[in-house]
Amino acid sequence: MKRRFQIVAVALAFGFALSGCGNDSGQSGGSGSARTSKSSKDTKESGMNMQEAAERADGMLDAVLKEIDPEVQWAHGPTTTGSCDVTRRRTVMTIVSAERRQSFLDQVEKFWRESEYRIKAKNNDKEFPAVYAQTKAGFGISVSFRGKGQAYFEADSPCVKESKVAAPTSKPNGPAYEGVYPIPRPNVRSDYWSSGAS
Repeated sequence: MKRRFQIVAVALAFGFALSGCGNDSGQSGGSGSARTSKSSKDTKESGMNMQEAAERADGMLDAVLKEIDPEVQWAHGPTTTGSCDVTRRRTVMTIVSAERRQSFLDQVEKFWRESEYRIKAKNNDKEFPAVYAQTKAGFGISVSFRGKGQAYFEADSPCVKESKVAAPTSKPNGPAYEGVYPIPRPNVRSDYWSSGAS
């Protein structure tokens, strides 16, 4: 009897370990919370596939870029897919000076909070700051500054049904850089965002 109980306990533990599909790949460190796992399961059970998830991610990226004032120029970054998730990316081509980066992040964070996204983490590094958020449906979204002060947005889906994923249909508000890799460093000056940049 004791032996049988041990076998059942091991089987249950193994089953729980396999159930954690759909972590938000754009988050900094750690695995998803119980809420993330539940959201991932809900999204998969709702019938959403990878193409539909990509379209939702595109909508999230469109929405936040439209909220940035003054407008910044952007281009599509690469789309990547996992076994059951998809990530869409946007690269900001407007030069955002070190003095303006916090203002940029504040606008983004404010919009995400108003959209009832949960702010999961923030990197307050002066040179490479970032904000990471998550929707109630388990989609992760982030904005981060990297080399040469270039801002990048990423939106990744929870685990959904496997399908083919088409290219985004949203048109960039500047050069598309189709087939160009890597995308150039920021090269568009803004009276506001580029203020103080050399």
